Amino acid sequence: MNLSSVIVNTAPENTGELVDFIKKQPDVCEYHLHDDKGRIIVTIEGAGVEEEVAKMQMIQKFPMVISAEMVFAYSEDELEKNRELLDSNDKLPEWLNDPNAKVSDIKYNGDLKGRF
Repeated sequence: MNLSSVIVNTAPENTGELVDFIKKQPDVCEYHLHDDKGRIIVTIEGAGVEEEVAKMQMIQKFPMVISAEMVFAYSEDELEKNRELLDSNDKLPEWLNDPNAKVSDIKYNGDLKGRF
């Protein structure tokens, strides 16, 4: 199962009407909250990424929607696959399990600045 949050944007004057419309779409998304600037937070779930993307595209076509963007995604299958990988990988540094390890000891190698 996949679960994602989506921020839906509309004109502030359309927020109430769009929230009411969204609440009537339980097969597409679940309403959570909104603000007075026209931002609405919903969640979508699906069996896979394809279903989630299809639901997000449906939301983008709702009346009065200016934009709808996925901002957080959780994949249960992906989590389990990576847990298994981590559990089977003996190459992890011992200090990762050290409760006294310091954040300052971690060397980050993901900076792409100056590499291109």
